Amino acid sequence: MQIEFKENYNIKTHTTFKIGGVVNKVWFPKNQQELVFLLKDLKDYILLGNCSNVLVSSNGYKGNVILTTEMKNFEINGNRVIADCGVKGPLLAQKTCENSLSGFEFMIGFPGTIGGEIYMNASCHGQSISDNLVRCCLFDKQKKEIVYKEKKEMDFEYRKSILQCGKYVLLGAEFELKKVAKEEIQSLLDRNLGFRKEVQPSLAHPNAGSVFKNPPNDSAGRLLDKAGVKEFNFDNVEVWSKHANFIVNKGNASSEDVLELMVKMFETVKERFTIELVPEIIFIGNKSKKEEELCKILYKKTQK
Repeated sequence: MQIEFKENYNIKTHTTFKIGGVVNKVWFPKNQQELVFLLKDLKDYILLGNCSNVLVSSNGYKGNVILTTEMKNFEINGNRVIADCGVKGPLLAQKTCENSLSGFEFMIGFPGTIGGEIYMNASCHGQSISDNLVRCCLFDKQKKEIVYKEKKEMDFEYRKSILQCGKYVLLGAEFELKKVAKEEIQSLLDRNLGFRKEVQPSLAHPNAGSVFKNPPNDSAGRLLDKAGVKEFNFDNVEVWSKHANFIVNKGNASSEDVLELMVKMFETVKERFTIELVPEIIFIGNKSKKEEELCKILYKKTQK
């Protein structure tokens, strides 16, 4: 099977952070059949979508990376939506609006793919990706076969799903949305976009979305703001002035620059409130010695 790939690929051109080094080989499957072939054939790989909530090491990655962003197939039948893992959330939000289907309005401001959003059970504005999910088509990495799981089997919690156990890879998903007047849906899309523009940096200011998860019954942004982290401004990175839970690449940042700022934010909140924030941004790649030390502080047991 001929699947598009590139060798010695500079991954930073693909990440929303505009940070990352050279990857030995990057694969671009166009459909579920090609993705399954790669998952069966490759012994070692990292699977990524739009790279909108990841920090890739500036040292790169000496292995295979599979990018799903060419997997753009989706269909809308009545109030049912079936989408490949690589379909971008904003596109699906717009297309379902055109079909008077409600449930994806929150995705209009997310640059991520369906796969990434199910992986982390993305949510915002009172909606989450799991709300309207019916079932998922998965690849079982141990059995090397395609399996299906209903919503109740996906172990959804806040920023969590069964995909994080590492046993499964999402190939596609089926949703059931609600019929609502198109004008109502468009109004909600406009409101959500307006909110994002007001308090969150656009991708013109390279970032990877929320830096830390919200702790139980609180907001990471509130804690960071009260701790005064908006004043943190390094040579190559800074905390976004309108929302304290975002880090912006000022143009020439390295992964180490971001990790150092994350650690300072983490330790400031811990000292002020005795709360240890958990990173929402996922770190990927070959760590430098300094990055090893920084990741031990930030990720502890939440990430290898």
